[in-house]
Amino acid sequence: MIAMQYNFPLPADYDMAIIDRRIRDKGPLLDNLPGLKFKAYLTARKGDAVTASWENLYAPFYVWQQEEGLSDFVCGPGFVALTESFGRPQVNTWVVWRADTSADIRNASFATREVAAIDPNASLAELRKEESEAATQAISNGGALASVVAFEPTHWTLVRFRLLAEPPKDPTRSGVQTYNVGHLSLPGIA
Repeated sequence: MIAMQYNFPLPADYDMAIIDRRIRDKGPLLDNLPGLKFKAYLTARKGDAVTASWENLYAPFYVWQQEEGLSDFVCGPGFVALTESFGRPQVNTWVVWRADTSADIRNASFATREVAAIDPNASLAELRKEESEAATQAISNGGALASVVAFEPTHWTLVRFRLLAEPPKDPTRSGVQTYNVGHLSLPGIA
């Protein structure tokens, strides 16, 4: 599996209703997309108490079953339309160590994403084990509806991503970006 996210910072005075409308209109187009485990259409608004964001953001997060799904999407007409509207973004990708979802994933209203540097002296095998256990625990303890942990070996970072029904208790925690979920594309949506 591979996780992917791109991020569009938008001006402080940008009408985020435009993004909300885009998500409402285009979000269902990726429901049942082959190879997609899920896509979370994410936004954050400058000054919003829930997301505690310093800027307006549109930042979808994807988990693909195989890299071909990512490649097909990025080379396809949907991504072309996105780049025509916003420009070609830097696409961040991570190799997934663990991606769990609960039966209640459709109730996701919020998301958190944390990107952290991997200590150069850390045992990757041990880190993978610890992070995978923590991702699974986030689902089993009811704290998350989806939990993903992944890494990328170019800059040696890992990402911890969670989908939540309720806003996080501390949206201003250092290094964590909180988002609103506008739509969730999943397999098996009728």
